[in-house]
Amino acid sequence: MTTHESGHDGALPADTVTVTDSGTGTYTQQITAGRHHFTSDEPRPIGDDAGPTPYDLLLAGLGACTSMTVRMYANRRGWPLEHVAVALRHRRIHAEDCVECETTEGWIDHIDREVELAGDLDDTQRQRLLQIAERCPVHQTLTSEVRIATALR
Repeated sequence: MTTHESGHDGALPADTVTVTDSGTGTYTQQITAGRHHFTSDEPRPIGDDAGPTPYDLLLAGLGACTSMTVRMYANRRGWPLEHVAVALRHRRIHAEDCVECETTEGWIDHIDREVELAGDLDDTQRQRLLQIAERCPVHQTLTSEVRIATALR
């Protein structure tokens, strides 16, 4: 891509994540986020299983944000949180099987998230940290209206 095509000198803003077809596998992607580089792919037999799937990355983002948010809150309060672990699973379910969902037809995406809190925390602290998990920024993004603007570079 030339400078003229991209509309700038080729340098991307520091907060831009880039994903590029790696050329090494059918679906293998190289991802750059700041100074970090990693790979995403589809599992065999569809892809080469060279890295986590896009949904794995989505869940990892939610899990990391959840853990960081809980840790930050506990640290600010001086609570004895020793360890946080978040386990997540994505699946698609029939909308009619979801009692609390607005959508009533077709399929909806469902994420199960389990938060493990280790440390000498009382029940009130544990419940508060579970509430705080619901307020992590990535959770807020996933449960709000999201607009994605797509343009050619």
